[in-house]
Amino acid sequence: MRIRFFLGLIIGITLVSCYQPERDCKLFKTGEFTFEYMVDGEKKNSTFTRTEKYSIERYENKVDTATVRWLSDCEFILNPSDNQTPIHYKILSTTKDAYLFEYGVVGKKQKSKGTATKTN
Repeated sequence: MRIRFFLGLIIGITLVSCYQPERDCKLFKTGEFTFEYMVDGEKKNSTFTRTEKYSIERYENKVDTATVRWLSDCEFILNPSDNQTPIHYKILSTTKDAYLFEYGVVGKKQKSKGTATKTN
């Protein structure tokens, strides 16, 4: 009985550890996107357009422009045009029209996660 238990446990762990989330990042390199985020407990929305080289974000009647430097198909760095600190983004998983990503200031360990939805 113990052998079956351990064999089942080993097979279960093996199957779970082999799971890789879908990551078709090339679909999300360019396009128009929406992103929801929280500020002081209030849900806010922003939209952004990303080309191979630029990201233009619109939020609260403001427009921010940043250059995009792709490190791989699933990772890039945004360099804001107003000389703010660059932000590193990593796409963790994708679906048909959205992607889950992790982001943080370059050089800092603290990361946050978000989901962007492609609108076109």
